[in-house]
Amino acid sequence: MLKSMNEAMDYIELHLYDEVEESELERITGTSVYHFRRMFSFLSGMTLGEYIRSRKLSNATFDLLNEGMSVTDAAFKCGYESVDGFSRAFREWSGIKPSEVKKKNNLKAFPKLSFQLVLQGGINMDYRIEKKEAFKIVGVQKRVPIQFNGENQEIIKLATSITPEQRKALHSYGDMEPYQVVNASYNLDDGCMDEKGSLDHMIGFLTKKEVTANEFTVVDVPALTWAIFSSKGAFPTVMQETWAKFASEWLPSSDYELVNAPNISFTGDMTDLNNVYSEIWFAVKRKGEK
Repeated sequence: MLKSMNEAMDYIELHLYDEVEESELERITGTSVYHFRRMFSFLSGMTLGEYIRSRKLSNATFDLLNEGMSVTDAAFKCGYESVDGFSRAFREWSGIKPSEVKKKNNLKAFPKLSFQLVLQGGINMDYRIEKKEAFKIVGVQKRVPIQFNGENQEIIKLATSITPEQRKALHSYGDMEPYQVVNASYNLDDGCMDEKGSLDHMIGFLTKKEVTANEFTVVDVPALTWAIFSSKGAFPTVMQETWAKFASEWLPSSDYELVNAPNISFTGDMTDLNNVYSEIWFAVKRKGEK
């Protein structure tokens, strides 16, 4: 995997200033572009778009410094439609205007990224792989900011907005495991792994029934394979750590890649917040599988 990820980085480096073909990235990595983008974000802490932008601006520094290139030429080389847009992006990234590059002693660089093996993990992770038939997620939904640590106040507001009547109606739909309230996250913005942007969050139930209530949001989930991770401990810390270990340790070392589907989670008894059981469901497929 390290070899294919680094080959992908070499390909991107060669095509910084023209089109990066998604089909070529799929050929190099042997995975879908969706999985490659998510894995890149998991491992690097930035989106692929942010990486390419930073590489271009870093190279522009050298062009302006050593090649005697004009700001206008540098802007168009980097793909900006206007000099003002380029100057604004360069200033936000480096802290100085592009016209000031030759006058400053302290400049910023962003070297080409490469992936290297770092020994980590070594901690047992409890999971199972299950195939599930198609189902629906029915519930109340809201666009919320992405947050990795602590309790998301917007999700708490969403939960408290559900009326007793709605709760009763939602319970009537819960006809499949886990037969209890679940949280589902989907439609993540590109900056999700840098804790930027937002996502759609739903609180509801999994069901195979037809949903007739117009007041609820319904998401159709096709038949998929799921990697289901369970944990027990302080809430929400242990649950969030499980999510992080899945992304940074289990997924890169497994034979699976992510599928574009909602992430589903639920918790057990919340009486003792230091000892809460939780599960997180990730839709996956074997690498190379159609």
